[in-house]
Amino acid sequence: MKRLLKVTAMTGLLTLLRMAMGFVIAKVVAIYTGPTGMAMLGQVQSMVASLNGIINAPVGSGIVRYTAEKQGEGFEACAPWWRASLQWALIVSAITIPIGLLLAEHIAAWLFQDKDFVWIVIITVAVLPLSAIGTLCNSVINGQQQYRRYVGLGMLSVLISGAVMLTMIVQGNIKGALLATAVQAALIGVIMLIANLRQPWFKLRYWWGTTDKQARRAIGGYMLMAITSALTVPISLILIRNILIDQVGWEATGQWQAVWKISEVYLGVITMALGTYYLPRLSSLVGVDIIVSEIHKTARLVIPLVAVLALVVYLLRDVAIWLLFTKEFNAARDLFAIQLCGDVIKIACWLYAYPMLSRGATKWFVSTEIMFSFLLVILSYGFISQMGVKGAVAAYLTNYCIYFFVVFFGVRVFSR
Repeated sequence: MKRLLKVTAMTGLLTLLRMAMGFVIAKVVAIYTGPTGMAMLGQVQSMVASLNGIINAPVGSGIVRYTAEKQGEGFEACAPWWRASLQWALIVSAITIPIGLLLAEHIAAWLFQDKDFVWIVIITVAVLPLSAIGTLCNSVINGQQQYRRYVGLGMLSVLISGAVMLTMIVQGNIKGALLATAVQAALIGVIMLIANLRQPWFKLRYWWGTTDKQARRAIGGYMLMAITSALTVPISLILIRNILIDQVGWEATGQWQAVWKISEVYLGVITMALGTYYLPRLSSLVGVDIIVSEIHKTARLVIPLVAVLALVVYLLRDVAIWLLFTKEFNAARDLFAIQLCGDVIKIACWLYAYPMLSRGATKWFVSTEIMFSFLLVILSYGFISQMGVKGAVAAYLTNYCIYFFVVFFGVRVFSR
């Protein structure tokens, strides 16, 4: 637990910087574009998250797990898994990029109800390989548990990419905001590439060459899980925004997006610590009882912390709206209570669902991601029809309550 607290403190510094930069960007977007611009920005963020999730799928959790497991034996022991990851990444890129370019107009029409924004889709697709490079470097550093380097490079990336994004927003208004969101991950990828070129593990012989079927199959399982998340989670949010836009309009959708953005930012303190410490930690443990014991210990620490953070956000919601947005977003204050309760349950779900990733429980992960993303959209449609914009946060809370029941009682099954 001491190490988790230490990692949480270290990653907390990075997250605070990301929070500060996220707040500044959100404020500038709110000033220059209003609630409608915030809703459009949310659509772009979901598209970017989905496409980046697909392209990053082979170079994410799989590399973290097998680097954490094999690093004690040297880079040669890690090489088969790294080569398999790169091979899968090239295959995914060769499929995703041409399809994305061909369907760019249709995607733009679906997201914005306007094909004139096709250029955003084209740019997002074109820079995807740079995003994959950044994720690859982060995954290796995370797997080696080099937390100081991870945090240091993260801070550098946030400062540089944030400065570029702010310049784009101020100069280009809503178009600048959309462009900045489209290229942010690519900017981070360029920074990570330059920073790691001279690292001993960044040698061609470790990444290019023959590998075995076992490594390809194992990385393929992680890739399938990551692609599932990349398709289900962002697309479900796009569908929910489309439901909100149809039933309550762009302005109210922007109010919901503002609350969602605040949740994303403050929960980043916890999710970054979990991603940095928790996944390599669970990957290194052997035995169901030991894994479940680790989860319970972590939950006793993390869940109260998230509850306190949520309470603070709720008490300061008016200050947050004033500080981060403008008076046009005052109606969003009525959405906080239910949203924040959902946030606490969401983190509890993640704690008990993480063994799916650490143990490579592909079937469990894929089935639950699809099922609960679909359920979230269905619940949102029903609740929004009855409750208006509040229905979106009510569906969020209900969905995660059901999800927690499933993962809490199923944790021993997928920890094997």
